Amino acid sequence: MNILYIMFDQLRFDYLSCAGHPTLNTPHMDRIAAQGVRFTNAYTQSPVCGAARMSAYTGRYVSSHGAQWNGYPLRVGELTLGDHLRANGVACWLVGKTHMKADAEGMARLGLSPDSVIGARQSECGFDAWCRDDGLWAVGPAGPYDTKRSPYNEYLKSKGYSGDNPWADFANAGCDGDDIASGWFMKNADKPANIDEPDSETPWLTSEAIKFMDATKGPWCAHISYIKPHWPYIVPAPYHDMYSKDDIPPVTRDAAELTDPHPVYEAFTAGRVGQAFARDDVREKVIPAYMGLIKQCDDQMGRLLRYLQETGRDKDTMIIITSDHGDYLGDHWMGEKDLFHAPSVKVPLIIFDPRTQADATRGTTCDELIETIDVTATIIDAAGGEVPDHIVEGRSLLPYLNGKPHPNPRNYVISEYDYSCHGACAKLNVANKDARLFMVATHDWKLVHCEGGLPPMLFDLKNDPNEFKDLGRCPDHAAVRAEMYGMLQDWSLRMSQRVTISDATIKQRRESGADTGVVLGVFDEKELPKSMTQTYRGKVPTRP
Repeated sequence: MNILYIMFDQLRFDYLSCAGHPTLNTPHMDRIAAQGVRFTNAYTQSPVCGAARMSAYTGRYVSSHGAQWNGYPLRVGELTLGDHLRANGVACWLVGKTHMKADAEGMARLGLSPDSVIGARQSECGFDAWCRDDGLWAVGPAGPYDTKRSPYNEYLKSKGYSGDNPWADFANAGCDGDDIASGWFMKNADKPANIDEPDSETPWLTSEAIKFMDATKGPWCAHISYIKPHWPYIVPAPYHDMYSKDDIPPVTRDAAELTDPHPVYEAFTAGRVGQAFARDDVREKVIPAYMGLIKQCDDQMGRLLRYLQETGRDKDTMIIITSDHGDYLGDHWMGEKDLFHAPSVKVPLIIFDPRTQADATRGTTCDELIETIDVTATIIDAAGGEVPDHIVEGRSLLPYLNGKPHPNPRNYVISEYDYSCHGACAKLNVANKDARLFMVATHDWKLVHCEGGLPPMLFDLKNDPNEFKDLGRCPDHAAVRAEMYGMLQDWSLRMSQRVTISDATIKQRRESGADTGVVLGVFDEKELPKSMTQTYRGKVPTRP
């Protein structure tokens, strides 16, 4: 079986029609949900691109792999999905974005050349790269945000789009007369991007995915990692005006949230992004464009589904659709992601398994607590491998897909955030090592622990599902906070760094240790079977 592991960047869990969005129609993703299982309580391991993706690719928590922010290198030697799959005879390919930064110093220390097969995989998060493009080709006074080559920019140049950076000048910009109307400026979000729609980022990546499948024989796992609907919020015609402000769901926020706010929450809402998305005119410009980007993504899912049907691969290809994190879009007086309200920390997750054992669950939803590292474990399991649970901290979801009770369901979920690179760290005057947040959530409660001597946040998800009232400092909820802290402590005591030896190997060593000749604590050889002491008995050998 082949596996399409599809990730959309910054796609909210509730911006699909199958998830209940009132005006956005996503029939192709809905169709995959109708053929598989949609998980309604899936949480990202971190509400920021780089850290979330490194967890998705390693199957490990953020504090386990250590790449806690965008641009933090993933240390050399960290095992990834590609390593686990190749060990079971399954190729693992990348088409699109990873946001991964290679550990160049570590590779140099070990003498790994980026031009070697091993070095290239270390540089690409364990994937064999069909086409990598992280899709953020911004350029400022200090130089470019991303110094790697852009296959997408090269494609645009081959199509006749002029300039050094057509990503910025065409794909993510409209026109204001003869002037560029950059998508970086949200006032331009309602303008059509100045590019032929088939040449825009999402169709281009779909074409690359189809080229990959045409050229590659299985078994394989292909990570099709889309750049959109991540900002800049601008989309080509005809998607730019498909939606208007009348199609925007009511904003989820309350003035009471800004009354005596938690210091960390206040620092984020007071930032430039939070202040921008607190404005209705910004939301009315941005959200229709965001919806247009999602509609375009869904149409490209239609292309992929047609290709799979026409080639017969729909019968032997697992499809996974998810995101790395969400987007506040003005909810909770926030923009972007960063904190742990549902619009930011929950992600869509749909899995279609074509095998007959999944027939009983087709078209169902699963409300169990899920983490994105569980997808990593699921892929390894679905590919026929044994999940190495001394390394991979996720839990396979195949029992849910097969309609069976899970042997190890989650009682809580964890998400982490290191904001030491964010302006909120300086605003709060928190040391870099203390600029860390830990979320633990159940179906009914969500607690956020804040390092640096700051109070926790607590939300009653059952009675306050919109998360308006922070009970983190409420005396009446001390017992709930203690219970949630108990879960966080339980998680913090996990075995996470003993990755070079499995429990099975330890058990084997323990049980066979008596046969290795080490006989500590024995007073008389007669206390043990002769077979265990035969090398220590007999006549004295001749001395030289």
